[in-house]
Amino acid sequence: MGVQALWAVFLVLGFLMFQAQVLQSKNLACNQSDLKALQEFMRGLQSPIQGWGTNNSSSPDCCNWLGITCYSSSSLGLVNDSVNSGRVTKLELARHRLTGKLVESVGSLDQLRTLNLSHNFLKDSLPFSLFHLPKSRGDCINLEHLCLGMNDLVGGVSEDIFQLKKLKLLDLQDNNFSGKLSTGIGKLLSLERLDISSNNFSGTIPDVFRSLSKLNFLLGHSNYFVGRIPISLANSPSLNLLNLRNNSLGGIIDLNCSSMTNLSSLDLATNSFSGNVPSYLPACKNLKNINLAKNKFTGKIPESFKDFQALSYLSLSNCSIINLSSTLRILQQCKSLTTLVLTLNFQGEALPADPTLHFENLKVLVIANCRLTGSIPQWLSNSSKLQLVDLSWNNLRGTIPSWFGGFEYLFYLDLSNNSFSGEIPRNLTGLPSLISRSISIEEPSPYFPLFLSRNERGRGLQYNQVWSFPPTLALSDNFLTGPIWPEFGNLTKLHDFKLKSNCLSGTIPSELSGMASLETLDLSHNNLSGVIPWSLVNLSFLSEFSVAYNQLHGKIPTGSQFMTFPNSSFVGNHLCGDHGTPPCPKSDGFPLESSRKSGRNKYAIIRMAVGVVFGTASLLVLMIMIVLRAHSRGLILKRWMQTHDKEADELGPRLVVLLQSKENYKDLSLEDLLKSTNNFDQENIIGCGGFGLVYRAALPDGRKLAIKRLSGDTGQMDREFRAEVEALSRAQHPNLVHLQGYGMFKNDKLLMKKENRESEVFDPIIYDKQNDKELLRVLEIACLCLSEHPKLRPSTEQLVSWLDSIDTNT
Repeated sequence: MGVQALWAVFLVLGFLMFQAQVLQSKNLACNQSDLKALQEFMRGLQSPIQGWGTNNSSSPDCCNWLGITCYSSSSLGLVNDSVNSGRVTKLELARHRLTGKLVESVGSLDQLRTLNLSHNFLKDSLPFSLFHLPKSRGDCINLEHLCLGMNDLVGGVSEDIFQLKKLKLLDLQDNNFSGKLSTGIGKLLSLERLDISSNNFSGTIPDVFRSLSKLNFLLGHSNYFVGRIPISLANSPSLNLLNLRNNSLGGIIDLNCSSMTNLSSLDLATNSFSGNVPSYLPACKNLKNINLAKNKFTGKIPESFKDFQALSYLSLSNCSIINLSSTLRILQQCKSLTTLVLTLNFQGEALPADPTLHFENLKVLVIANCRLTGSIPQWLSNSSKLQLVDLSWNNLRGTIPSWFGGFEYLFYLDLSNNSFSGEIPRNLTGLPSLISRSISIEEPSPYFPLFLSRNERGRGLQYNQVWSFPPTLALSDNFLTGPIWPEFGNLTKLHDFKLKSNCLSGTIPSELSGMASLETLDLSHNNLSGVIPWSLVNLSFLSEFSVAYNQLHGKIPTGSQFMTFPNSSFVGNHLCGDHGTPPCPKSDGFPLESSRKSGRNKYAIIRMAVGVVFGTASLLVLMIMIVLRAHSRGLILKRWMQTHDKEADELGPRLVVLLQSKENYKDLSLEDLLKSTNNFDQENIIGCGGFGLVYRAALPDGRKLAIKRLSGDTGQMDREFRAEVEALSRAQHPNLVHLQGYGMFKNDKLLMKKENRESEVFDPIIYDKQNDKELLRVLEIACLCLSEHPKLRPSTEQLVSWLDSIDTNT
């Protein structure tokens, strides 16, 4: 038998022994001291943990509880245990919405290797004796992974944590810890990763890292550290990633590259480092990612930067660097460079036209807000791998080169706020990545930001959040002329199309309705004429739209997303019909796609006259039917009116309009809904929205509805009602509540919603705990949608995709 085969046998036997130990531990009762510690831990929480037993000894099988991993006493070598029981080695309850306090009983789990309570809502300070280590015992002495990040913990960090000699991972990120960072960090001799980012630590960073010979990752960004980088940290041979961004560090950056042989990612952005850009950095042979943005550097890029062997990402935004021509000449020799961000430098310089410049592997080029002069140089056309180009907020002139349309991977082009003239290149309508491909920027590292936006990211935002760059064509605020090409409708992957503040003329092509992924369309402040194409109503994802200040006329399209756009989206035209515009003449009452007037066509007049006659007749028939139905249902309504005299004159017995559904509600009327909600009694309120409350309704046959009551008589509320009716009536997504019908109640609008399971209509936090994981995922998605930073918000397509991935059948 060969050596390799022998090793394979050993591996298989080891795996089988491991599985046997796990199975054995699952059949063992939980150790009584561990059970007691877990019960105390549960008492510190404000709500029980799903899948855990009660708080007494009648449920001793804690090894089968959610988030608990046990090993048998014998497998752990605990020969002193009188009974071979299951010992808790892992307590993992990340992202479980835990609220309350962390009690010190957890420290009694003396065989615990992993404690992960991150991404919860734990508050207050860490108990002083949580990890206390009395000489007579070995509480938590085996702990290797301690993850308490993303909670609401406050105060200082207990010195007892630094006595955990086997600790490999310490994650305290995104809490409210404060005070100076203890020198006790230097006692964690086994530490491999330290994350104290997004807290309120202050003072200098202690110079105690010489003893941490295994430390690979140090994340301390978004605190209030001052002073210089400690010498022991600047000489760490094991460090792979150093992220001290967004602090108040200063002085000269002095790293010993001959010692830091493993350093691959360096992020010192948003500090107060000064002097010249360090010329010795290429001596760090494995350095791939460098972010030195928003510091106080001056001068030119060092000539030595041409010697970088592995450099892939470089950001020097907002550093007062000069001489763009020299910078590009030097950096083109970095053959691995894929991302180059130089925003807010080189003020007033010319964009070099040197034909010898060439960036073979460049994917991201950002030189924005530099007031650069000149035109877009021909050498840029040779960078065939470009995915994202941002040259916005400069003083560039000339025409936009047509060769942009030949970039196979380009999905983000921002040339806004310049002085470009001429027509929009027709070639841009054929960008492959905006027609048939889905391309996104790859992060250089899970803990490294792609590049800075014009606004700094605030404290508390984590670097492991993916920055979203939606497919974009931004050509706003230039002097572009000519038409909007109909072929732009082929760009089905485009999300943002921004052409405002140019001199574009002609009509708005109806073909733009083919841009199925479009979320933003801004055509304002141009010389466009004709009508707004009614086909644009089909852009289901459109959330921002403006045609303000053009020469448009005719009726504003209605329905779908158009009902949600503000009046300011249409001002400065000759439009009519809605959004604060005058009523349309009768001849403009139909959605025409051309400028010809129907009054000139005698056949159209005849058809209109016939339509009016038949319409009037149909209306009379409908009114008679409503009166007959009202009479047949008058008794129930009369009884209700007798107890509500003040409302009797205003209420009419309207029927509820039912949409197509598999359910058969037959003659469901308004009074049926009033009775099912006990006349909208407060006891039936189950939620609230921006324009009203949501009530529980129980129909006589036992089926349940949620009735959203939109109150008020404002135009905004009317638009909200119509938009929601149209959107929800078409929605077929399994994670969206389906609209069953709608009706009117005085000045209120009613929306009927129903699902097959009660937990999909009413809040499972109130009624049960069967959908915790799904609900938590939805809440996380909602929080991303509400982010104050636009680039962090998901696109509508991403949103639908994420909702599709949620298991509604659990």
